[in-house]
Amino acid sequence: MSQREEKLLQAQELLKALGLPKSQYNNRSAWVFLALSNIKPDDSWNNAQAPLLPTVEIMQFIREHYGQDYKPNSRETIRRQTLHQFEQARIVDRNRDDPSRATNSKDNNYSLNSPIIEVLKTFPGGNWKQRIERYKADLQSLQELYQRSLEMHKIPVKLPSGQEVKLSPGKHNQLHADIIHEFCPRFIGEGGIVLYIGDTASSRKEGGKLMVLETEVLEELGVPPMSHDKLPDVVVYDKKREWLFLIEAVTSHGPVSPKRWIELEDALKTCKVGRVYVTAFPDRAEFRRNAADIAWETEVWIADNPDHMIHFNGDRFLGPHKR
Repeated sequence: MSQREEKLLQAQELLKALGLPKSQYNNRSAWVFLALSNIKPDDSWNNAQAPLLPTVEIMQFIREHYGQDYKPNSRETIRRQTLHQFEQARIVDRNRDDPSRATNSKDNNYSLNSPIIEVLKTFPGGNWKQRIERYKADLQSLQELYQRSLEMHKIPVKLPSGQEVKLSPGKHNQLHADIIHEFCPRFIGEGGIVLYIGDTASSRKEGGKLMVLETEVLEELGVPPMSHDKLPDVVVYDKKREWLFLIEAVTSHGPVSPKRWIELEDALKTCKVGRVYVTAFPDRAEFRRNAADIAWETEVWIADNPDHMIHFNGDRFLGPHKR
């Protein structure tokens, strides 16, 4: 048996002993575990380390040291079907260097936590099995501690109704919070009803979580259920003026461009109230990068200068336009 094959089997033995289901001690997960441990074929397990590794560097390690060449489109499979499960089982920490980093950041990284490193350093000849049993006994408290740490970095958003929701950390969701706390009081007022907020921990394509979705009110306004996945990041209804504010938060996604405007108009063609399209930016630098793509007859708001708006207007300032 080659050293590569031996290390693969040993990694699978460890993952199985740690209590992971069969799908998480397959070859792929074992390769990932070896990369996270920084264990090469001729290394001893007592040299195990816990480097901070993005998914692409994990794949590079596996390719370079174990000859397993995962294609670039395998990155999501590794992240969703191995790393997420390792994180849930408290084998790895995500973003140990910065827990507030957004889930969809290009700088996301994974690393083994301390109890796992202690197990590896005693494998295979030491008391690693006893250490695993101790790890399992402490697992619930470890999970609770990790969850509390994640909760600490979430962004609290208090809605006009008094309800509080917590968004995943990240620049994009911070802009969501700024829209609710800064834009709405200034430009919508007390009568604003928040009908939709998407938590963009992951993009809509990746099934980003809906933090607020007032389906019944949206349907009363003529917004069909089939259009909900096409809505911008934040939707607020001004009951007094009968305006529906459709607000796109721009950090990684684009503004309300002419193409986006046409898509939204088509999705909302049965809407009974006036529609006001707003693109929100965190700062003027982000606005300048996107200015050429903003549709006419829409509005722009910049969070670091919250008292003002920029009107890409045709015949009027803030408000719905004639179609």
